[in-house]
Amino acid sequence: MILKPTNMNKLIIFFAISMIAIPALSQSKKEKQVTAAIEQLRIAMIDGDRSKLEHIVNDQLSYGHSSGLVENKQEFIEKIVSGKSDFVTIDLAEQSVAVSGKTAIVRHILNAKTNDSGKPGEVHLKIMLVFQKMNGGWKLLARQAVKMP
Repeated sequence: MILKPTNMNKLIIFFAISMIAIPALSQSKKEKQVTAAIEQLRIAMIDGDRSKLEHIVNDQLSYGHSSGLVENKQEFIEKIVSGKSDFVTIDLAEQSVAVSGKTAIVRHILNAKTNDSGKPGEVHLKIMLVFQKMNGGWKLLARQAVKMP
């Protein structure tokens, strides 16, 4: 028995495809928004821009360094702005973004040239970032760095 396509069948097929396609499109949109937030953070860290850092960082930030030091939002921002932690360049590689609702987990490799307190150097780290969507934007909630093997 072969069914002829009816308007009702076409409508059911359209809705079925929509239910599959729409979440995939929205996921991609969220990933792009998180990627844009990562870029804003990268530039703000290089520039040492207090207002941009204040904007992109969640008030509850937990910022973990590869040394084991953990900073809150105020400590992290002050260290960047003061030049104690001075990024001359930051290059990100092998980045992955996974979004689940209003939370995003980002992993990448960070290679940077630094000038911490006027002392030139380089860092090569594996990083995990956690972003949370709030007030219409993605904010950095947590970061943990580990040294490259």
